[in-house]
Amino acid sequence: MITKATVDRIMEATDIVEVIGDFVQLKKRGANFIGLSPFSNERTPSFTVSPAKGIFKDFSSSKGGSAITFLMEHEKFSYPEALKWLAKKYGIEVEETVDTNENREEANHRESLMIVSGFAAKFFQDSMWETDEGQSIGLSYFKERGFTPETIRKFELGYSPDQWEAFTSAAIKEGYQAQFLEETGLSVKRDNGSMYDRYRGRVMFPIHGFTGRVIAFGGRTLKSDKSVPKYVNSPESEIYHKSSVLYGLYFAKKAIRDEDNCYLVEGYADVLSVHQAGIENVVASSGTSLTVEQIRLIGRFTKNVTILYDGDAAGIKASLRGLDMILEEGLNVKVVSFPDGHDPDSYVRNVGTNAFKTYIDQNKKDFILYKTGILLKEAGNDPIRKAGVIREIVESIAKIPDSIKASVFVKECSHIMQIDERALLSELNKMRLTKAKKDSQQQYNQNQRATQHPDMPPEDLFFDEPGETTSPVTEKREEAYNQEREIIRLLLLYGSRMIDWDGIANTYIGPFMIAELSDVTFDNTACKAFVEDYRANVENGVLPDEQHYIHHKEKDIVDLTVTMLASRYTLSENWYEMHHISVPDEQANMKATILGAIFHLKKHKVAQILENLRKELQNTPGEQDQEILLNQYMRMKKVEKHISDYLGSVILK
Repeated sequence: MITKATVDRIMEATDIVEVIGDFVQLKKRGANFIGLSPFSNERTPSFTVSPAKGIFKDFSSSKGGSAITFLMEHEKFSYPEALKWLAKKYGIEVEETVDTNENREEANHRESLMIVSGFAAKFFQDSMWETDEGQSIGLSYFKERGFTPETIRKFELGYSPDQWEAFTSAAIKEGYQAQFLEETGLSVKRDNGSMYDRYRGRVMFPIHGFTGRVIAFGGRTLKSDKSVPKYVNSPESEIYHKSSVLYGLYFAKKAIRDEDNCYLVEGYADVLSVHQAGIENVVASSGTSLTVEQIRLIGRFTKNVTILYDGDAAGIKASLRGLDMILEEGLNVKVVSFPDGHDPDSYVRNVGTNAFKTYIDQNKKDFILYKTGILLKEAGNDPIRKAGVIREIVESIAKIPDSIKASVFVKECSHIMQIDERALLSELNKMRLTKAKKDSQQQYNQNQRATQHPDMPPEDLFFDEPGETTSPVTEKREEAYNQEREIIRLLLLYGSRMIDWDGIANTYIGPFMIAELSDVTFDNTACKAFVEDYRANVENGVLPDEQHYIHHKEKDIVDLTVTMLASRYTLSENWYEMHHISVPDEQANMKATILGAIFHLKKHKVAQILENLRKELQNTPGEQDQEILLNQYMRMKKVEKHISDYLGSVILK
């Protein structure tokens, strides 16, 4: 366990904007920061960070919380992992009450895989730098490729000894479990149960996760035997999903933001050479086809992608169709191809940094125009093939969300393909209409499947009365949920304020509300847990504040807290001057605000009791039982009238 003193130091040092800014491109808007959600696919920013409150709220996925919550949600960290990551970021020494080395087996499953991968990365580095075999084979290879010692160490490159069980034996000797060696793909199990090294005799390229920890490996053979695969990569695991990872992104993300552009290359060596040349905003898809997840990963930092191809014409053509995905995600795509026989790695080493940059600036083309030129050249004078090219180009343009940008490409392509612009526009409109209908149907289906709040069952479980379009049961449950949440909001915002009302003084709003609600049972699970926690703290002489709940151990309470504190919209400071419309301030009459919330909730609870009594009266045959229920009903009606009268005198007057 991490000591409380360490946790407090970490909390004090943490800047939530700085932390989340490592993962999401944020822009200042008023007192808050906004950006595109990292948890869902969206084009209009709904992700908000409040530095004043120290919270984030993602309105598209309903996730929210502190910087620690963000790391736990985004990186799937455990609570201690998130704290340690923040401690490392801010240079804080972590004090623990128990030596973690003695508790490896008790570490959670994901952390165990991370620890094993970290051990492997160090083992491969040590094998290369500190053994004769590693220096003569692994280190020599990297130096021959032109990589400097600084680059080799920065990217943690290494070498796996050409022995069957060198790594596996060392790991087991250090106490790492065979289960995790196999799951990470570092070791392979034989039929007889023994294990051997997957990467023996290969130079190693560690793959870093978003936070810099090693999550996987790529191993390249140095043998000329064609029966041996050139590259062996880590299999999918709990910590490594290749479709969601870009090689080099951890080292490139700051430069991508600063340059507002991302260079996309194919392999490890391309990233290393271009990065070493001082062009650090470069990542690779690691030889796999580009995925939507990888594109969205880039989109968090910039809307501009420049793809650097090698001179292989066949390879370029094969990848063109897949790159339409980038357009569909709203990114601006430019393409650069290098002379035959060169890839980014060889070209930058051949001409140097300045000439490499100049070549890119002079030869980059918009993807649509680049694709048009490639396909037209292949079609030649064949009219049938040319018609196919026109249709394919229009399909690409139809994927561009920005209508103005799309119309510009239509104009350019009509000139290049020597076809009437109106014909292209007509075809484009047909495609867009078809897509709009499809999207509309999908949205309708999603809305039909949507459910209410987490504590409420789906609408199709309720039965509407004949002739009604909306279930009254649903409406009442929704109203109750909103009233309970209003109590939570007021406790968070004003619970620590002193009361100075006529007849009530020398107490705080929070304890006063808790006392007034002692006879109310909350139906919503999260609201009930919150109020019980608040009551327990008050009884112990503690007045909990919003930070207590932002960092609460119960996720439901954290989610509820952030939802109540976060607002998707903020009122402009110039609102009154522009519109001369005054917005009521609930703080102007705190007595009405607090008592109104309490008694509206009580009135609703009484209405629930009355409704239940009415149903019981209808289903109770005995006169004596009916009389008892009727007396209860009349008493509750008096309570209801008393509450209504009280609301009228306090709120309306």
